[in-house]
Amino acid sequence: MEGTVFTPALEGIKHVKSEEGVMLTKPFLDVCKHILPIIEKFGAAMALVKSDIGGNITRLDSKYLSNPTKYTNLYSMVQEEVEAKTAKGSSSCTNGLLWLTRAMDFLLELFRNLLEHGDWAMSQACSDSYSKTLKKWHGWLASSSFTVAMKLAPDRKKFMDVICGSGDINSDIEKFCSTFSPLLEENHKFLVRSLIKVYIHQIDVWIVWGGYTIVVIPSQLAPKEQK
Repeated sequence: MEGTVFTPALEGIKHVKSEEGVMLTKPFLDVCKHILPIIEKFGAAMALVKSDIGGNITRLDSKYLSNPTKYTNLYSMVQEEVEAKTAKGSSSCTNGLLWLTRAMDFLLELFRNLLEHGDWAMSQACSDSYSKTLKKWHGWLASSSFTVAMKLAPDRKKFMDVICGSGDINSDIEKFCSTFSPLLEENHKFLVRSLIKVYIHQIDVWIVWGGYTIVVIPSQLAPKEQK
């Protein structure tokens, strides 16, 4: 294998943004797809994560393929759902992007743990990453399932030997985390702004959706949209 298992993802990240700085649908999803082979190396420990990521990629990819020109911009499908008032649906692309981004947050935290805590067993690195990311969004059943799955994590040294290929695995992990993390953060910021638009004309309440806490102001105080 030329390079490491991260080599295709690192190359793909270069093309996620257009020259104008727009997040592009296909390149972003392609990067996420390139991470799936890495998840497979974890075996049963990551079966739930792989299934979740794969399902959300498929959902967003299907929407994109239905009209590639219309959905070239990753956020265009979310904006469409916000306007149609379908963004909160469990099967929406908005929800798919939210959970895909969260799952990738988990993986980046795991990769960082592998770099920063050389004395940790793989199960500890996985459990710590889960507690810092996905756990707060999961209910008791999902959390319990993950806790059990983490105990099936592979031997750390064998895992690293498998993914290193012919390249510098530590360097590639660091590059992937540092370059992909800002894109995930941009997703989160966009989703928050979009959800504020969903609720902006409702009564004065605190609303929690998908883990984001949104403060909604009365419609008479809402800012007027610019024409």
